[in-house]
Amino acid sequence: MTVEQLLEALARMPKDAVVLVEGDTGYALVGGLTLQENEGGVPDEVILYPDMTE
Repeated sequence: MTVEQLLEALARMPKDAVVLVEGDTGYALVGGLTLQENEGGVPDEVILYPDMTE
């Protein structure tokens, strides 16, 4: 999924819905994201990471 596809999908969702990420131990709120810039023709990657607050 590209950033454009993700934004289009999110635009169809309720504006007050929370965003979760699924992991090995269940679901967690998305706490942020980072951009991994790649070289050699490899596309850049957006990495979502979970909210680690209790």
